[in-house]
Amino acid sequence: MTVIERNRQVVAALMHHLGGSFAAALGIELAGAREGELFKWLLASFLYGARISELIATRAYREFERRQVVSPQAILSTGWDGLVRILDDGGYVRYDFSTARNLLAVAGDLVREYGGNLNNVHAAAKDARDLEARLQRIGKGIGPVTANIFLRELRGIWPKARPMPSALVLLSAEALSLLPGSMTGERALARLESLGRQVGIGGVSLADFEAALVRLGIRYCRRKRHASCPMTSWCRLGTGQNRSA
Repeated sequence: MTVIERNRQVVAALMHHLGGSFAAALGIELAGAREGELFKWLLASFLYGARISELIATRAYREFERRQVVSPQAILSTGWDGLVRILDDGGYVRYDFSTARNLLAVAGDLVREYGGNLNNVHAAAKDARDLEARLQRIGKGIGPVTANIFLRELRGIWPKARPMPSALVLLSAEALSLLPGSMTGERALARLESLGRQVGIGGVSLADFEAALVRLGIRYCRRKRHASCPMTSWCRLGTGQNRSA
């Protein structure tokens, strides 16, 4: 088996077991870069960005969606008390006070500085790094983790969305022998982009691929749950460490 064939099988198995885009799983349609859908994904990214479980963050987003509080204007009109209630009802109790405060700041700044439209943030940015910096200045509540989550799924949709692979992506990619452990930053991103072109699996975008790597990292690699991992036969730490030729 060639390296390319092996990598194609790894990516196919990864997508089968771990799924793709987080936004798509939430029913958020990013492809058209519509203003409302972009803000929904920013809200979800904000919730996923805290040190809290994926399940709780998803439940909290669903509660915002159920209450139809998924726009900057709705966030502002709901107010701090209302946001805290939504977060609590969604199980997002640990960070409810600070998250409510930060969401109000983000929504307020987005409306004042960019007309409430995240597309205007992208249009104003000079390049990928400026886009990340602008996002992190909105409300002073969007940290690098949230910005990375948000931009990761906008690859191929916003031309300037080109965040570096996260620590979880690198951890999982190394475990699957898709990246050497020493490779980070631009070199790692270029390698993942090249890998995406090589494997050529229909319908799988780099954003989908990264999302699957993130799930693998959260659920198995970071917890060292190698025995129960669905990718163990391909993992250098599992039974398939020599399955490369």
